[in-house]
Amino acid sequence: MAKLKNYNGFLKLFVTFLTAVFIISCSAKNYTVTKIEGKRIPITEKENQNLEIENFIKPYRDKINNDLDKVLAYNPETLDKSKGKWQTNIGNFMADVTLLRGNQVFNKRENKNIDICLMNHGGIRSILPKGNITARNAYEIMPFENSLVVISLKGEQIQEMVNFIIADKKPHPLSGMTFAIDKNNQAKNILIQGKPLNNNTVYYVGTNDYLANGGDNMNFFKKGIQKFDLDYKLRNILIDYFTDVDTISVKNDTRILEE
Repeated sequence: MAKLKNYNGFLKLFVTFLTAVFIISCSAKNYTVTKIEGKRIPITEKENQNLEIENFIKPYRDKINNDLDKVLAYNPETLDKSKGKWQTNIGNFMADVTLLRGNQVFNKRENKNIDICLMNHGGIRSILPKGNITARNAYEIMPFENSLVVISLKGEQIQEMVNFIIADKKPHPLSGMTFAIDKNNQAKNILIQGKPLNNNTVYYVGTNDYLANGGDNMNFFKKGIQKFDLDYKLRNILIDYFTDVDTISVKNDTRILEE
């Protein structure tokens, strides 16, 4: 009996020990971040090449490259957004082409004409180089999926637009409107399609869908009376223009004059 009692005592101690170990092992552990490390891993053509995948993709890549690199027009001078205080040659070009091509759609659908085209300087993502021009150039200039929108604005919102351009001090692409900036930094001689601004007139302004929603702080667009989405991507406007002409033409006239 004595041996049995001793055995039972030992068994109780053993069970107690296992229970304690189990409870400790199951208790919640609080982990904390003590160090974060990172390194740049370059992705090169030599990394993880898979011949089977490459052979599958190649015909599609070749077709896309063939379409993108087909010569559509010739550009006699480099168009660059970095040269010009109030306007640039590429800004004039893009605003003029957008107004021209957009009007072909807007007039047919709505029997109305776009009076002004205003876009943002930051939306131009590349130069248009001198020489042969392809669809790839259009993708480089306009890599985003923005489409052309026409907003109808009262004359007072056009005045807001002019004030914004003066305050923003960026050469935003502008077509269809001219004005002067006097010595007090105020706008004067605002002309739309060659006629003085009339506060009682409703004007149709072409822009992209990003700005139409107040992007780049162009909040005057949100005050529009009507909005027409032409479902015409700005990039496709450029490609269609390149396809239709032999040689690209740019107007270097003065649209904003600083006295």
